[in-house]
Amino acid sequence: MKNSFKIILASGFLLLGLNSCKKEDLNLTPTNDVTAENVYATPAGYKNSLVKLYATYALTSPSGSDNSDVGGLNAGFADFFRLFWTSQELTTDEAICAWGDVGIPELNFGIPSNDNQFLRGLYSRSLLQITFCNEFLRESTPEKLTSRNITGADATEITKFRAEARFLRAFQYWVLLDAFGNPPFVTEEDNIGKIAPKQIQRAALFSYVESELKAIEGDLADARANEYGRADKGADWALLARLYLNAQVYTGTAKYTEAITYSGKVIAANYQLKNNYLDLFKSDNDKNNTENILTINYDGINGTNYGGTTFLINAAINADMAPASFGVPNGGWGGNRTRQNLPALFPDANGTLDKRGVFFGTKNTIDDVGTFTDGLRVTKFTNRTSANTTPASLNGTFSSLDFALFRLAEQYLIYGEAVARGGSGGNAALALTYVNALRTRAYGNTSGNVNAAALTTDFYLDERGRELYWEGHRRTDLIRFGKFAGSTYLWPYKGGVKAGTSIPAYRNIFAIPTADLIANPNLVQNTGY
Repeated sequence: MKNSFKIILASGFLLLGLNSCKKEDLNLTPTNDVTAENVYATPAGYKNSLVKLYATYALTSPSGSDNSDVGGLNAGFADFFRLFWTSQELTTDEAICAWGDVGIPELNFGIPSNDNQFLRGLYSRSLLQITFCNEFLRESTPEKLTSRNITGADATEITKFRAEARFLRAFQYWVLLDAFGNPPFVTEEDNIGKIAPKQIQRAALFSYVESELKAIEGDLADARANEYGRADKGADWALLARLYLNAQVYTGTAKYTEAITYSGKVIAANYQLKNNYLDLFKSDNDKNNTENILTINYDGINGTNYGGTTFLINAAINADMAPASFGVPNGGWGGNRTRQNLPALFPDANGTLDKRGVFFGTKNTIDDVGTFTDGLRVTKFTNRTSANTTPASLNGTFSSLDFALFRLAEQYLIYGEAVARGGSGGNAALALTYVNALRTRAYGNTSGNVNAAALTTDFYLDERGRELYWEGHRRTDLIRFGKFAGSTYLWPYKGGVKAGTSIPAYRNIFAIPTADLIANPNLVQNTGY
């Protein structure tokens, strides 16, 4: 469209001159069909373009929730978080979906086809967001700034924007590294559309993501010093820690010492656990919250889409569960719930309940995948505030809950697991302190605390399940522990069998979508597909 449009995203990061955690509106000029010389003519143009990079995490298109930048996929499915969550959770022991949409049953079984539309959507969404970042980087070089008479403090600020763009690109390359292993690879140095992208191998992509995150560290804002929802050094270190924890899977070489180093940097940066665990997952989690490191920001009136936390909340409840009590009075889609393995992680300890485990229903087993009431519902996420009020919500359906891509609790668990796996430079006593800080919060007292002997590697898989369930970690975790493929660990409907059955190891990564293999002769399909 040629006329100006308005994207209203209630996110502090979008208003680059505003104070942290303040939510406002932002008028933008479209950047998709005007020349770069116009878009990037002023420092304000660079700010607007940075906004677009972040906005693609929270929107399906610049023109509303019924449209998508990703072709060939229903707009309601095309949100980044919804696609990422579906790939990480439905394929595991933590979640299963009652819907029969093409592609969902095979995800439920952990055996998606080469052309699964949700995985193809994730692949395309990640590459699209990388493309946007590459374009920003092409237009923000020192040479480009000089040619546009942008100097001094403005140029220095755009250097920070540039580092954030490289972070966002590195994050999406991590998504592709983790999910698809060997994707096409393009940077700002490649010409658009002239040569088909070459394929990068998994170990080389690991090295690239690692090098990018290290290279930008000095240009990013200090941890907790940037506007809410924008990347800073804390986010950079958190992604490096996650990358290193999984290095043996990605490259064949363990890097647990490095995982200790970078999770330790995050922990030392003055983030603090939220006092009440469930307040992390309420619609005012952008307020007085120094546990979250980087979030995707959502708003129930402005910048809505059918993915994000709107999906997370609505798909987990139905009309019989009083949707208004979840802040979506006209919501409730009756789709996602647990398999029995997840509630089994939450036993009482000394008569005191682990308050992290919040479920609805009476039947924890699943006899019929298509019956939403088979399996307990997860009630962890809500569009209600910590004061039990409901923010404004378009049509009574959309959510204002922000989603944490990284939070301090994960870094505590990365540190501890890396120590347990033999990384050097860590401190077992500190690891115990971090675990028990999480468990003291979870139980409301010290009755659930553990001793040092309990901190085995398998303990950390279970503790990550208790602390991080339904936050998009489980598939990666099960693979790292050698329990996703094979028959060592089974869950209901794994492999398409009610009691669960083995799945082959090649399914530890997904297939490269067939359409891209056809379009790009440089790509070779992942082994096994």
